[in-house]
Amino acid sequence: MRNLFMKVNYDGTRYDGFQTQPSGNTVQDRLEEAIRLLTGEELKITASGRTDAGVHAYGQPFNFTTASLIPVERWCLALNARLPEDIVVTEAREVPLSFHSRRGAKRKTYRYTINGNQFPDPFLRRWQYHHPGKLDISSMERGLLHLLGTHDYTSFASRKSTKTSHVRTIYEARIEVDRSLCRPDTRDQGIIHTYITGSGFLQHMVRIIMGTLMQVGEGKYQADRIADILTACDRGAAGPTAVANGLALWSVEYDELDS
Repeated sequence: MRNLFMKVNYDGTRYDGFQTQPSGNTVQDRLEEAIRLLTGEELKITASGRTDAGVHAYGQPFNFTTASLIPVERWCLALNARLPEDIVVTEAREVPLSFHSRRGAKRKTYRYTINGNQFPDPFLRRWQYHHPGKLDISSMERGLLHLLGTHDYTSFASRKSTKTSHVRTIYEARIEVDRSLCRPDTRDQGIIHTYITGSGFLQHMVRIIMGTLMQVGEGKYQADRIADILTACDRGAAGPTAVANGLALWSVEYDELDS
């Protein structure tokens, strides 16, 4: 048996998230079906984590054990030929049998994209949340700083969370603004990317953070209120859950693979 590690990019628009659901319309289902068509094996893959319905990913890791003798360098093309066009496997390599995509993950980065221009982008509309109203990005950046470190993030977790502990660590958080598509002499603000890197994330955590930050940007909250929301440990203290289509799993890091 071999343990194969792979990465997959996907547009999550038409899927019910990554992890298998009763509906059968998930990225995991499509990957497992492609493997079955290729090797004849009925198996379950292990992913670095789950994503919500409508959320996207760049290079989401997963692994599985296989008895297939197909050379590792052929797997990507072979699977992509059996996958829908909005799911693409980009990397494959053999790893030790002990490797586990979820338990071995040390750092995860998510990116949330807001289109702050006056008009939506018809080509990227499925990957951006369009917010044409004025946002105070400097205040949003100050609010982000309060989330750094190790905290109980109950205020930023779904009420449906089943985790026994809501303590997580956020290592880095930053906002980058791409103004290359802004029209001169307009109220266009550019494409606003927020990157958040942590040890792990709770259900809806990044989306609730972003919904709250946008209220800071709109002037509904002061940036320092983020600290009070965090310490409240009360979902009702935070802002709304931002829409899913602006969110993408950006990267996952492993000590044992990156060393």
